[in-house]
Amino acid sequence: MSNFEKILFKILNGHNDNNINFSDLQNILNKLGFTERIKGSHHIFTKNNVEEIINLQPIGKLSKPYQIKQVRNVILKYSLGEFYE
Repeated sequence: MSNFEKILFKILNGHNDNNINFSDLQNILNKLGFTERIKGSHHIFTKNNVEEIINLQPIGKLSKPYQIKQVRNVILKYSLGEFYE
């Protein structure tokens, strides 16, 4: 299992939302085809055929738990992780 698959599983699992590095979350979204733009501390991710805009801000080097949940919901709603599971 690659590092990408481990992190994706960790996000989809939902038991480690308090312990996911922001850079790992960025990498996952980029590998899933999202485009990132940065405005101040806001990292804004968009993707064709995905209605939601994902707006993330780090807490130090970690991601905010509620934002992990938002990312998980988008991945599941659009079946973006199915090729990696």
